[in-house]
Amino acid sequence: MRPVLDDKVVLVTGAAGGIGAAACRVLADAGARLVVSDIAEDAGRAIAATLCAEGREAIFVPADLSSEAAIEALVVQPVAHFGRLDGAFNNAGMEQHNTPLDQLTLQQWDSVIRIDLTAVFLCIKYQVRAMLQTGGGAIVNTASGLGQIAIPNAAEYVAAKHGVIGITRAAAADYGARGIRVNALLPGIVRTPMIERLMQDPAFSPHVERLRMRHLMQRFAEPAEIGEAAKWLLSDGASFVNGTALAVDGGALAN
Repeated sequence: MRPVLDDKVVLVTGAAGGIGAAACRVLADAGARLVVSDIAEDAGRAIAATLCAEGREAIFVPADLSSEAAIEALVVQPVAHFGRLDGAFNNAGMEQHNTPLDQLTLQQWDSVIRIDLTAVFLCIKYQVRAMLQTGGGAIVNTASGLGQIAIPNAAEYVAAKHGVIGITRAAAADYGARGIRVNALLPGIVRTPMIERLMQDPAFSPHVERLRMRHLMQRFAEPAEIGEAAKWLLSDGASFVNGTALAVDGGALAN
């Protein structure tokens, strides 16, 4: 039986983070040829090198997603190296500043919106151009359960993730009839380095146990569990799934 992503060329942003690194492993194990990208060059190169040492196909391309020019240059790489772009997992993001809205500075607002929303728009913009050249593809964007609900002290993050769901549906409407599926993942709390940092923040730590209990499975996700969901959405097994916001949250949004 052929792997579900056999020979598909997939770009992963935020690939050096918890979800991104785990997703690279899941996607590579499923047969994907990977373009691993992150602003953290050493960690990103290490992931690509490890995969190559194990017989996978992977290249690393550094990219600062606050720059449109950098995103455009990034999306050129899978086509230049592998000849095509079949899938993209737009996973890069940054956390909120844990500040009430009335105390949030415009700079803090802009920094999160730029990476968590505007960069997703720009990634989709250039990815669909590449995919249209070879007949289509699939794009998965990492949103959040906070794309549908809210917690205190996270206005900029909540707004950005609501926006990711919106841009996902808009892109699905624009390109579904042209062979490109665009979907979003809504993770709950995932045990990543970002969450570990937040758990040490006095503005966030009081909410941790309440958030854990909100997940009906009464635990947080492991990064690979999100990667598995991305794998399915990128695969032909999800061929009729388009414009969806898939909760991968242990039932948190059902509670």
